Amino acid sequence: MTRIRMLAVIPAMTIVALAYSLYSPSAAPAPKSFADCSNCPEMVVIPSGTFTMGSPPTEMYRGSEAQHRVTVPSFALGRYEVTFVQWEACVADGGCGGLEPDDYGWGRGNRPVIGVSWNDAKAYVAWLTRKTGKPYRLPSESEWEYGARGGTTTPYSSGKTISPKQANFDGSMGDGAGPSDVNRQRTMPVGSFPANAFGLHDMHGNVWEWMEDCWSEDYSATTPANGAPYSQPNCGGRVMRGGSWEDYAGDIRSAARVASGAEEQSWSDGFRVALTLK
Repeated sequence: MTRIRMLAVIPAMTIVALAYSLYSPSAAPAPKSFADCSNCPEMVVIPSGTFTMGSPPTEMYRGSEAQHRVTVPSFALGRYEVTFVQWEACVADGGCGGLEPDDYGWGRGNRPVIGVSWNDAKAYVAWLTRKTGKPYRLPSESEWEYGARGGTTTPYSSGKTISPKQANFDGSMGDGAGPSDVNRQRTMPVGSFPANAFGLHDMHGNVWEWMEDCWSEDYSATTPANGAPYSQPNCGGRVMRGGSWEDYAGDIRSAARVASGAEEQSWSDGFRVALTLK
């Protein structure tokens, strides 16, 4: 399936209490984090809240991103994208279909695993669920955007603009420049850039991240307003969020979204996991 692109300063972690004043939930303690095993993803507890999903007509580069209000229950989201180390733990334990994705010579370890399809990502969360006994899954796109914004209403969690010092993306605007601080032309180890107010890293750039949702051309009356993923019987594609190392600033906005086939594998695609909290 051809990918559909609907297109035309992350600071050091701020005081969480200040961030909480930007969205609807009542005062809450700082987000907690945990990992359910030595090679399991580190998870951050995201507080419940109501936010405006999508982008205003004045936002540059926007596509099918009509604004609408969504209420998200508390859940946990991976602090980082799933890494090669974490993927290889799944393979070693007999999961993930034994898939060993190519790293294209960039290195494995704590770089985000790439070359994994939506189906592959689902195999990982199924293994993680069996291993931990907890309901791990892929995030919905509303959960992801809520987490990426970290209480902000601007195009990026950093504000109206973002720079290559704050995220891994192509800051050269496709001018053909070689690897540099503005166009690294590869993934970076997770956590190489500052976290947002929720303590989440690399929500802008590095790798595209698979969502649970079926693709919908635009948000509509059938779009879930409760944080759940959008689903339909004959899913024509899956949603990806966050942009990647090879994309420009418009692709890495909090509201940006693309569609991709569930079997597609790319050197710019990865994922992070979510967890339903009881």
